[in-house]
Amino acid sequence: MDICKHNHFCGGCLHQGKPYDYQLAWKEEILRSCLKENGLTCPRIDPIEGSPSMYRYRNKMEYTFGDMEKGGEMTLGMHQKKRYMSVITVDECQLVDEDFNKVLRATLDFCLEKGYTKYHKKTHEGLMRHLIVRKGYHTHELLINIVTSTDGSFDEEHYCNTIRALSLDNELVGIIHTLNDHIADKVTCEEMRILFGRDYYMEKIMGLDFKVSAFSFFQTNVEAVERLYSEALGLIDDFGGREVMDLYCGAGTITQTLALKARHVTGVEIVDDAVESARKNAEINNLDNCDFVAGDVLEVLRGIKDGTRKDIPAPDVIVVDPPRVGVHPKALDLIAGYGVPQILYISCNPKTLCQNVKYLEPYGYRAVYMKPFDNFPMTKHIEVVTLLMRTQ
Repeated sequence: MDICKHNHFCGGCLHQGKPYDYQLAWKEEILRSCLKENGLTCPRIDPIEGSPSMYRYRNKMEYTFGDMEKGGEMTLGMHQKKRYMSVITVDECQLVDEDFNKVLRATLDFCLEKGYTKYHKKTHEGLMRHLIVRKGYHTHELLINIVTSTDGSFDEEHYCNTIRALSLDNELVGIIHTLNDHIADKVTCEEMRILFGRDYYMEKIMGLDFKVSAFSFFQTNVEAVERLYSEALGLIDDFGGREVMDLYCGAGTITQTLALKARHVTGVEIVDDAVESARKNAEINNLDNCDFVAGDVLEVLRGIKDGTRKDIPAPDVIVVDPPRVGVHPKALDLIAGYGVPQILYISCNPKTLCQNVKYLEPYGYRAVYMKPFDNFPMTKHIEVVTLLMRTQ
């Protein structure tokens, strides 16, 4: 593809116009630099695995209503580079399915025609806040979520008819309207109305079915994450008969994949909605050997240690898939305290990954295998699968 027309202003992509081999080498070097900065070595680092698709791979986009210049015409899209208050319309983005661009353009045109106002982050006035579009990679189901404040009236029926009239390649399964008057610049659901269809879409990962609700976290590049999961699970010699603990489990995608091999898996996640989704999905997949615990990982681990969480069995293997900030040192202390022979660490931030690996060294753990994955071409983001072994 040609360089994206939005590249000059949009802050979404970093590597537009650069050869993919260059992008992969750049990301691989970031991991090696993080290892060096922490004085770490790893006996085996496999070459980075690229994404199966360089374009059209994102299955979710959260767009913001705003303007390019103060007081200018309403825009809808991404924040501008180095100008967070400015928003650029990205109706020809190359990282998303073309249906996303169609929905974005139709939504913006609808709002301009209606004369709606954009929500102002400082004055907290205005109607239009966000547009969220989600898609099932394997199921081709499309879910639309329009987010407004209550500062004005939004014509739900007209908007619903406008979107349903679009010629789309995917199946439109739901249109919802979320009301959000929270002053924070994020999508908070204070009230949700289903305008058409349902408030979720279905997806498949590694043969399992997942019901993804409007606000559930889910992997952004499904095709790439299936390869990552296959690689990660293959690093453990034998899950059979083992008790596994999956920390920061999100909606339970890898938990349920683990449950296909392990005796039992316990997933721990702080977001209540994600845990509820995980439980429902386990029922859909007829898995009765996985349980999900809602709570902060550190507090749950403390509860196990002090005996107040007797409902959670001690693990034989620990899997962690933390957010970008990594695992809190106090949680690492408790994880190391189990003395499990293997820890499988799936990271979205090489910097905090290496800091965590360094922290675990005094406990006798060493990184014996690493492999980076580029699940997000054109961007700065990197995933890394790491196997840590207890050597003493």
